[in-house]
Amino acid sequence: QLQLVESGGGLVQPGGSLRLSCAASGFTFSSYAMSWYRQAPGKERELVARITSAGGSTNYADSLKGRFTISRDNARNTVYLQMNSLKPEDTAVYYCNARRYTYNYWGQGTQVTVSS
Repeated sequence: QLQLVESGGGLVQPGGSLRLSCAASGFTFSSYAMSWYRQAPGKERELVARITSAGGSTNYADSLKGRFTISRDNARNTVYLQMNSLKPEDTAVYYCNARRYTYNYWGQGTQVTVSS
């Protein structure tokens, strides 16, 4: 059974850090590009960061460069999102995505709330 399970979300103060994890199972993880998206209340889902299947290339939303880092461990079938210097506007549900050709899978999301 295919699964993408996000974890690591929670409540953090402005300026703090969180590391999200997405554990994958049920498909050949190392063959898929992985991404993190987020959706804030009342807003459309937006791309946060993407990493290629082997991890050799990454790209980020322009507004997040320098604060967020995506990485993956193909031996553990896991993708990570390190988030630093968090701001209230980073509050959203963060989703893990796996994509390869026409195959496109989503996790259930993990809530990140940045508030004092």
